[in-house]
Amino acid sequence: MIGGWEDIRAEVLRRISTQEWPAGVLIPTEEALAQEFGCARATVSRALRELAQAGVVERRRKAGTRVAVLPVRRATLEIPVIRQEVQARGQAHGFQLLRAERLAPPVPVASRLGLAAQDPLWYLETLHLADGQPFVFETRWLNPAILPAVMPDFTALSVNEWLVKNVSYASGDIAFSAAAATAREAEVLGVAAGAALFITERSTWRAEAAITFVRLAHAPGYRVQTVV
Repeated sequence: MIGGWEDIRAEVLRRISTQEWPAGVLIPTEEALAQEFGCARATVSRALRELAQAGVVERRRKAGTRVAVLPVRRATLEIPVIRQEVQARGQAHGFQLLRAERLAPPVPVASRLGLAAQDPLWYLETLHLADGQPFVFETRWLNPAILPAVMPDFTALSVNEWLVKNVSYASGDIAFSAAAATAREAEVLGVAAGAALFITERSTWRAEAAITFVRLAHAPGYRVQTVV
């Protein structure tokens, strides 16, 4: 039995790379794969959707899923779990929820998310630590409409990790920049006001609603690395 959708994605990729499923072949249905892997059909669907977005397979309604004849490498928005990022560096991760309250968002945030400025959102500040030292200061505006009836405990599981595990997105955008630390960022990260920081800003949406806008201010020395 295979576990989560990531495991199914890996197994499908293995079968394609070993030519068990060659280019152009129609692969088994979601129902058949779910039965084979001992999981829910929705789990298989998530894995195949990710592969379709990456250009590895082609999905057509009522026609099934085929291995792409000419796979296209597409840029994808991969949202990292900060805990895993820290641990991959060989360091211990910790985090502190510094603030959580419902507020009317600033006009630029509301406009970016396509929401009315008077609609309150959750505003959360989280400091992520690596070996006890500031790693990244996360400031986030979160649409309450995507949350369950009972508010998750973001002191036990960071909002970053909870969202990655529980909320799928349909689209998003991401921007990287260097910026001078704001007074709040300098205070939390323990740097001088105006110090140069690496900044990541990201917005995500479901098909029917905005999910979140987050700003990540990384401590000095942060280095981003990706693969193509």
